[in-house]
Amino acid sequence: MAMKIRLARGGSKKRPFYRIVAADSRMPRDGRYIEKLGTYAPLLPKDSEERVKMDMERVQYWLDQGAQPTDRIARMLEAAGVREKTERANLKKGTPGKKAQDRAEEKAAKAAAAEEAANAPAEEATSEE
Repeated sequence: MAMKIRLARGGSKKRPFYRIVAADSRMPRDGRYIEKLGTYAPLLPKDSEERVKMDMERVQYWLDQGAQPTDRIARMLEAAGVREKTERANLKKGTPGKKAQDRAEEKAAKAAAAEEAANAPAEEATSEE
């Protein structure tokens, strides 16, 4: 059985509240789970102790049993110091789109032309002397 430690959404519309659960990966997101491990309230301030609550002993038990945390849970565990920080590479997200790249090239070309035009009169003045 492939186990996951993941978030199960609760709360009303536009007021999210999540349970941190250990569940079979084949079960639906808000469906059946094996054990509730904690809660996550994203609407609370980031420095609040109530924002993320986890039973670390049980989380460690499930990790030892081979449960895989989802990306969001892995980040919470890294912040809590249970898990070492992993290198993440999201190479495409940081690059600008095609139109933005075209605009940047045009801007660079205009700047180069303006700099060249500014240097040309200065060179003529030095050559006349």
